[in-house]
Formats: sequence, structure tokens, C-alpha cells
Amino acid sequence: MHILIAALHRPTKPTGICRHAANLSRCLADLSEVTQVTLVTGAWQHRYFETAFGLLSPKIQIVAVDIQNRSINRNVWFLFGLPALVHQLSPDIVHLAFPLPFLRSRMPCSVVSTVHDLYPYECPENFGRIQSIFNRLFLKQCIHQSDGLACVSKETLKRLKFFFPTIQTQKHLEVIYNYVDFSNIVAKAPLIFDNEQKIPFFLSVAQHRKNKNLDLIIQAYSHLLQGQHLKQSTHLVLVGSSGPETESIKTLINTLDLSKHVHLLASLSDEELYWLYQNCEVYLTASSNEGFCLPLAEALSLSCKVVCSDVPILREISSSQCFYFDLSGDAVANLSEMILLAMRQTLQPLVHEDSIFSKSAIAKQYLNFYTRFNESQCP
Repeated sequence: MHILIAALHRPTKPTGICRHAANLSRCLADLSEVTQVTLVTGAWQHRYFETAFGLLSPKIQIVAVDIQNRSINRNVWFLFGLPALVHQLSPDIVHLAFPLPFLRSRMPCSVVSTVHDLYPYECPENFGRIQSIFNRLFLKQCIHQSDGLACVSKETLKRLKFFFPTIQTQKHLEVIYNYVDFSNIVAKAPLIFDNEQKIPFFLSVAQHRKNKNLDLIIQAYSHLLQGQHLKQSTHLVLVGSSGPETESIKTLINTLDLSKHVHLLASLSDEELYWLYQNCEVYLTASSNEGFCLPLAEALSLSCKVVCSDVPILREISSSQCFYFDLSGDAVANLSEMILLAMRQTLQPLVHEDSIFSKSAIAKQYLNFYTRFNESQCP
């Protein structure tokens, strides 16, 4: 079976969607039933896909599309260039790594899409007023054109059915979690850290978007630091690509005089992320809305102490050992209290041999998902 994964996307640095596409490629390449995985990216993405995600399998071929990285060029390519590439390469299944506009009538084989979240409907502020309108249109069009939809969580599937009430009778829907696998990763400290000197730090991995509530994390950290509940040497590391909230985050850091204590990092390799998870004092997630939250699953897989907001999706994928805080009321005080509680607790390492987030389990789910579609549609 030959799977073509379309991951051509605007960001010039790695994002969660890029990570999903890379992880999908790796887990499919491990299956004997899969003979080839073609990963389609933009030319501006090619380098970081080659260097950041460990795509070492000879089954994985990266095809970099050389177009201008502008919205109109990308969307025209989705409508016309992608079908042409599919006709040329003759895959058995096309898998869209995120919802993008396409015309099913132009595709010679089945097309499935991953639905990560319903942000265009639930968090339009993540995109801006005009862009959110287009994102809704593209999401709606992709959902109706796809042969099947893979939702990254039960909560995402629930929200999908809420916004598209008839979709269950029209499409095959499946919940397939993102997987977590650091088995072949060798930890490497980011440049801001000296391997010879242990610096305590809190960690959060999230794009700079409103629903991630990174401002709460910064304020809670400042509150604990000013109240002398933390060592003055304790730092806060925020890993994530820039977004609509980047400037307000930087302003808050400067206002609280934390520029020497808070580090904004992006474009890290898996090796560097692995090191951060392994060495952080506490991992923090303050999101009010998520589709899955892969960094939380990764932190838990490495037995981090985790403090997270008490919202349904994080309850779905997290552990009973997490420390949950309430976003209502004084959220900063609630978060601060849970951080202190987490720091005082000793956690037992979690066992993950049969994890629903394992690479092998997810690969088998995808194989079963793909085989549901009529292979006679393929050339």
C-alpha cells in the first residue's frame, strides 16, 4: 500500500501539524503492509522535515513543492497541483494531514483527512476575523469532500458532530490518537542550557494562541517567584511557534521584568524537546480548548510532573497523577497552588507498554482505517 500524506503548510518552522505528518509517516513506514509513504511538503518546509523529525525509513520519500508560500498559491495548488501529483504518483490513499480545500472529483483514489480541532468555529481569534472566515470555509469543504475523517480525540469527534450534525451518516469517522514515541531519540540540550550546570525550570509547549493561555502560566510563575516560593534560579521555558499572542506575551514578560527568566524557544528538534521533558521541574498546560495536546501526552510518557487545566480533552488524554487547576475564578492563584502541590509530590513512573498512544497501536488503527475504503477506486 502506498500512502501519500499532504502536509504542505504555511509555517516556515515546525508546528504541531508538521509533527503530526512526520509521526504519521514514521508509524506507517513500520507496517509491512505499507510499501511507500510519500510526504508532500512546501519547499520552505523541506529542510526542517529532513532534520527535525528523524524520517530515516527508506520507505519515506519527501516531495517538496516549489511554489510561492502565499495563501492564494497554496490553495490553488491544493485544488489543481495536488490532484496532478496524485495522478503522477498513483498512491492507494491520499491522507490530508490537516483540513485543506480540494475537489474529490479530481482525485483518482480515496481521500481521508485528519481533523485536529474545530478552532475556526470555537477560537476564531486564533486566525483573525477575515482569515477565520476562510478557515471555516476550507474546513467545511474538506469535511464534505473527504471519504473519511480521522479525529485526534473523542472530544474532537464530539465537537465535529456538534458543528456538523449530519456528518455521522455521511462519512466514516474514526478516533485515532496521536502517538508518542521517544524510543530512538538521544537527548540533546538546547543551546540556552549548559549540560554541566543544572538549572531548574518549568516547561510548557504551545503555539502562541489565545486558547493556550500562556499569559496565565507567565503570571503564575511570576507570582511564585515574587512570593519566594521558588528559587530565584528557576526559569520558565515556553516552546512554541509565534502566533497572534506573541507580542502580548513578550509585553507581559517585559512588564513583569522576567526577560532574564522566561525563554521563548521555537524550531526545536525532537532531541531537544526530549531533553526538556526529561529535565523540567514541572510541565504546565493551561489551555481552555484543545484538539488533542500532543505535548501533554509526551510529557506524561516521560513521567513529568504535570499541572494542567481541568478541561474535558485534557482529562481524556491525561493521567490520574496530573494536578488539575480550575480556569474559573482566580485562575492564576489556582494554577500557582497546583504548581506548589506538584513540586512537593513524588510521582511513580508511569508504565506505557500497552498505551493507547503507542506507535504500533496507532499504526494498526490507521491501517484498518485505510482498508475500509474501496480499493477499486484506486488506479
